[in-house]
Amino acid sequence: MPWCDTYAMTQHLAEIARHVADDAHAILIMDQAGWHMSNNLVVPENITILPLPPKSPELNPVENLWLFMRENWLSNRVFKSYDDIVNHCCDAWRKLESQPWRIMSIGRREWANAF
Repeated sequence: MPWCDTYAMTQHLAEIARHVADDAHAILIMDQAGWHMSNNLVVPENITILPLPPKSPELNPVENLWLFMRENWLSNRVFKSYDDIVNHCCDAWRKLESQPWRIMSIGRREWANAF
């Protein structure tokens, strides 16, 4: 989606909910971005949002994934257009997606695996 807002987040949650097993419940750990915590956000019944404390990017593994992608595939560039930005971001995401071991390494949090 071309922007982050409550509508986009609602659509994202609906898509996640479609992939949660019938006998399961998803807990999504998220930062407190406005579109994550909006009163207008529609959260499916099979999802619970667990907000991270404010101003704690070190607890959010996604922040480290974005940093890795920027440092390795998206920095020091001049983009020609919006579509060029999207294409480069999609290419970077596909590269990262093809390296699940890297995602696990960057995103691993001991506190999340302690239980």
